Amino acid sequence: MTSTPFSSSFARRTLSSTAAALASVALLLTTGCGKKEEAAPPAPPTVDVVTVVQKDVPIYQEWIGSLDGDVNAVIRPQVTGYLIKQYYREGDLVKKGQLLFQIDPRTFAAAVDQAKGLVAQQRALYQTAKANLARVKPLAAKNALSQKDLDDTTGAELSAKASLDAAEAALETAKLNLSFTRITSLIEGIAGIAKAQIGDLLSPSMPTELTTVSTVDPIKVYFNISEREYLPLARAMLAEGPKHERKRVPIELILVDGSIFPHEGQFAVLNRQVDSSTGTFKATALFPNPERLLRPGQYGRIRATMSVAEGALLVPQRAVTEIQGKYLLAVVGADNKVDIRPVSVGDRIGSDWIITSGLQPGEKVIAEGTQKVKAGMTVNPKPFEPPAPAAAKPTQPGERPAAPAPESKG
Repeated sequence: MTSTPFSSSFARRTLSSTAAALASVALLLTTGCGKKEEAAPPAPPTVDVVTVVQKDVPIYQEWIGSLDGDVNAVIRPQVTGYLIKQYYREGDLVKKGQLLFQIDPRTFAAAVDQAKGLVAQQRALYQTAKANLARVKPLAAKNALSQKDLDDTTGAELSAKASLDAAEAALETAKLNLSFTRITSLIEGIAGIAKAQIGDLLSPSMPTELTTVSTVDPIKVYFNISEREYLPLARAMLAEGPKHERKRVPIELILVDGSIFPHEGQFAVLNRQVDSSTGTFKATALFPNPERLLRPGQYGRIRATMSVAEGALLVPQRAVTEIQGKYLLAVVGADNKVDIRPVSVGDRIGSDWIITSGLQPGEKVIAEGTQKVKAGMTVNPKPFEPPAPAAAKPTQPGERPAAPAPESKG
């Protein structure tokens, strides 16, 4: 086939385009390989670390407690009548003997007057019988009267004396009933809301009390101790010797808002037996309450300092990983390399955990980011900042705040 000038020119252009395309592909391949070879290795993962703290730590035991008055005097009417006056202000401190309520006294005052008249009548009869006996005795001694006359006169005098005694007792009963119309406080304490209104007919058989007065200084806290907790405590107390030689166990009261009551309490009573339905002993502690901040019905957490762990090593609980009953810590060395180390743990103190073995003071452990590391890995450590405590949720009107859950113990 004979070539023409046009076909030769087309062939040259095609060869030139192909060569240019091949050169571009080679350049791209060369550039791509260079980028792959120059890619930087990934940066070490950033983790939050905390330095192991060594200090003396008190070991606590905690129980949920309910508050009650040391003495709760239930005020009830002792006579039947209409309530005509209330003298105290509900919720105030009242003194012993202070007048609280007044029942209509008119019926009882009339009964006192009637009893006084009966006493006067019986006293006159007794005086007459006594005078008759005084005249009869000398005559009987001279045999001027028969023995029967003497016996009758003596019996009349004794009967008149007994009637007088009965009348005087009735008068005392009437006076006592009149005094019961003035209902007073038996103790000094906080008086509760009255459960009767002016005009109500009161009686000793009424189903509810008028009010209750509670002694709140000191205030009593009830809590339950399990048999498992009781046995080591009892053995420790026995080991300390007689009661007067035992050291006093400090007791704190943590209120529902997390604050610690400023006055230290003391153990008061342990019930004589275990409650068969719960398997616990009922115990009480007394706390001074001079400001009357605490009131019956509140809840709190009793915390007793049982011992002190000297030179204990503390790490955050979140730093400890438990796998099949074994406890592990991720320790960061001076070269920023991670060492996964088995440790032994003790008691939990707040948000921290006591490490009894496997760790040294001043070492750094990972508190946040343990899921990103493995043994021998290089990390970028930064100081751990614990999260701020969550604000307490406000309660709605009429809603009781939930009792705080006890801290778990290791």
